[in-house]
Amino acid sequence: MPKPPLDLQLDDLVQTRKAHPCGGDTWRIVRLGADIGMRCATCGRKIMLPRAECERRIKRFVRRANDA
Repeated sequence: MPKPPLDLQLDDLVQTRKAHPCGGDTWRIVRLGADIGMRCATCGRKIMLPRAECERRIKRFVRRANDA
């Protein structure tokens, strides 16, 4: 039975399993859909990942958008 998709929201702050080459592992969600847009909180680089790959890379939520 497939897992339901993660409940991602714009401006969520997530920690990934592997660090970015700049050394940061914290990302802000900037685009939702079939592809997820993420911006590195350390250097500002923006990447686009397919939703399935993005969900595999996420380790934990640092801050949820609705908590702010």
